[in-house]
Amino acid sequence: MLNIAASCAQAVAPIHDGATVMIGGFGVAGQPVELIDALIETGATGLTVVNNNAGNGDVGLAKLIQLGRVARIICSFPRQSDSWHFDAKYRAGQIELEVVPQGNLAERIRAAGAGIGGFFTPTGYGTPLGQGKEVREIDGRHYVLEHPIKADFSLTKAHVADRAGNLVYRKTARNFGPIMAAAATTSIVQVARIVDRGGIDPETVVTPGIYVDTVVQVDGQAQADPREEL
Repeated sequence: MLNIAASCAQAVAPIHDGATVMIGGFGVAGQPVELIDALIETGATGLTVVNNNAGNGDVGLAKLIQLGRVARIICSFPRQSDSWHFDAKYRAGQIELEVVPQGNLAERIRAAGAGIGGFFTPTGYGTPLGQGKEVREIDGRHYVLEHPIKADFSLTKAHVADRAGNLVYRKTARNFGPIMAAAATTSIVQVARIVDRGGIDPETVVTPGIYVDTVVQVDGQAQADPREEL
């Protein structure tokens, strides 16, 4: 049964210390800022965060890192020009980092949602990112074994949900949302609007409701990045 939360605080209340949390977004495009702000207010700490980046500026994920609530981050691009809070924590030895090539990150998350036990990829072979991993030669090419990334919770942002939990997204804000919702034990989604069952054309549904546990409507939901217009 879909849980329609009355507030972002209620939606994230189950997130506990030490949890692994996937957070959607490509930079700030599609980042569930309001859910992250609510998570900050809950006080949960010692978190492992899975995200494409390591926070931008002083808001959202960057704020969570600044407050020392993230013990470990798994991401592709930890050092953008405005990722200063991650940079400071990492140099001080206060946060662990696992760098994963972006395609591998997406596929490891997707594999978790699809129930795939692992996959071989050429990306990372012969580099420090492939050290210690099983290697196979297939058709004359070398591949490394990558394992799925699962999470206790996912925080993502969609555009519209119906009361069955089916989701549609707003342009590039879609990014990691669908695969993260599928890969988490509990998927929590903020949306701009909730409609009745049947209010979404089935042909436009991207994330089926079976992958969604909690939805919260955020009035005036932030569309923080012009790339969401693309």
